[in-house]
Parts: sequence; C-alpha cells; structure tokens
Amino acid sequence: MTPVLLVLQLFPEAASTSASKVDHLYVFLLLLSGFFGILIATLLVTFAVRFRHNAAHRYDAAKHADQRLEIVWTVVPFVIAMVIFGWGASLYFHLTRAPKDAIEIQVVAKRWMWKLQHLNGRREINELHVPVGRPVLLKMTSEDVIHSFYVPAFRVKMDVLPRRYTTLWFEPSKPGKYHLFCAEYCGTKHSQMGGWVYVMEPAQFEAWLSGGSSTVSVADAGAGLFRGLGCATCHSSESGARGPDLGGLYGTTVHLEGGGTATADDAYLRESILNPKAKIVAGYQPLMPTFGGLVGEEGLLQLIEYLKSIGPKEGKTLARAEEGKARP
Repeated sequence: MTPVLLVLQLFPEAASTSASKVDHLYVFLLLLSGFFGILIATLLVTFAVRFRHNAAHRYDAAKHADQRLEIVWTVVPFVIAMVIFGWGASLYFHLTRAPKDAIEIQVVAKRWMWKLQHLNGRREINELHVPVGRPVLLKMTSEDVIHSFYVPAFRVKMDVLPRRYTTLWFEPSKPGKYHLFCAEYCGTKHSQMGGWVYVMEPAQFEAWLSGGSSTVSVADAGAGLFRGLGCATCHSSESGARGPDLGGLYGTTVHLEGGGTATADDAYLRESILNPKAKIVAGYQPLMPTFGGLVGEEGLLQLIEYLKSIGPKEGKTLARAEEGKARP
C-alpha cells in the first residue's frame, strides 16, 4: 500500500456484513460533531468580537428576544438526538441478535491466549477458521480476568468475563486473514494476546474442519464427563430419583422452591453445576454437591452442550401414552 493510500485509509478493511453499518453511523456522528463544533466556535468568536464590552452596539437580550428562535434550537437538537438514538438502537439490536443458523464456536480466554473449539471437536489456539458468507456465533468466557475479543476488520468487540458467558456474532463477507486482538488490559503480556481469523471459502472450510487428527465432538465429550462425574446416578427419569430429569431441560422454565421460576439457559446450568444450592428445583432436596474446582471452563461448556443435545425421553413418554390408551 502506497503512503498516500495509507493516509487516506481512515478505517480498517471492512470484511463483514456489519462493518459498513458501523462505519456509516460513525461517519454520521463524526460529520455531525464536526459541523456543530465549527458552527459553535464560529459563533462564539463572532459574538465575542461584535458584542465586546466597548463595542458601539451592545447586545440587548430583552430587545432581541424571539420565541421562534427558542423553539428552533430546542426542537432541532431533540430531532437530531432521536435520529442518533434510533439509528444506534437499530444497529445495537442487529449486532446483539445472532441468526438462528449461526455456526457456534466456543471461546475460552486465558492469560495470554485464546482457546477456541468448534462443536465437532476441532480445537484452535490464537487462530479461528470460519467460512465466508455464514454467520458465526462465539460463546465466550474467561478462566481468569476480563479480556475482550476484538476483530477490527469485522467491527465487532465484546468483553470476555470470568464466571459468565458473553456472545458475539459476525458474518464474514470476504476471504482473507484478519487480526484478532484482546482489547482489555489483562496483564503484563496483554499486547501479545492476539491472533488471526482466517476466512475461507465454504468448501475449503469444510475440508479444514473435517481434517486433522480424530476429534470428539463437544457434546460427546460432555456426555463422557457426565458419566464420569456420576451425574446419571441422581439425574434420571426413574420414579424417586434424587435429582430432576435433565432430558429436554434446556430452554424450558424451571419451577423453584419458594414459588420462583428460572429459564434453563447456559447461565442457569453453569450456576447449577458450580453452586447447586443457589436455585433448588421444586420437589427436590438440596443434596447435590458443588463441582467447582473439579470441572474447568471447557468442561462446563462441554456439559452444557451435552445437556442441550439430549431431548426428552420420547420412548418413555410414548410408553406411558400407550399405557393410558390401553386402560379402560
């Protein structure tokens, strides 16, 4: 790139479907601020000189009072503020609501690296391979301190927090190699916590995803962890089980002791594993021990993915239904 083009390039390369939307709003705010900044500075200098203390024509506020002017400089800023609010809110909703067909990738931040895993089990460190023209959803958490996942070419950035899940989505619009940064100071080697996002053609991405050494999917790894921790001992559909049946639980409303409810989402499942006494399911005793210290962040993501993958016990429900039909 020539020096002239480098100077004229005010923005990083735009490589996602959201990049132009963010740039348009930013340019609008920049031009609007510049216009009013110049206007106000010009008026200040003009009035300071024209109506200075020793000027022949002193300004008489009472003589020049005009209600129409008051209305104009009240209504115009209000309209501009509402335009900025509406435009910004629309862009915010777009950036925070991922399409339902987005490819999910799990991200665990750790000083000073990014650990990423695709749902089929393919792992990456400080690199992320994604297909062009497909929305990608990142589910992120941190093992230690606050980090921030930032890809300038996509115009997306989201804080990655310990003990919580945050999400970020984007849709790459052109193949290429793009910088990944941590945008939150996280320690002495913060500047080295970077990487690359590789945007590939769909066929090339599928070949990459299925290549490499044999891997176990995230859901299957979660199933193995579920069995290894002995979770099925208490969580079953059998009568008298000490814990609620987890089949088909994800996304449903859970009724709690005391009359409250909770949605069985990622945050609820994570809390139930690490702090099971925080929300007790109605009809059950607080017998479950905490698994804090036994299951790391990657293990928690695997367990949650497994619980998302198991549906209700359709065979047993059908058997009960058939039994009901057989009764006179």
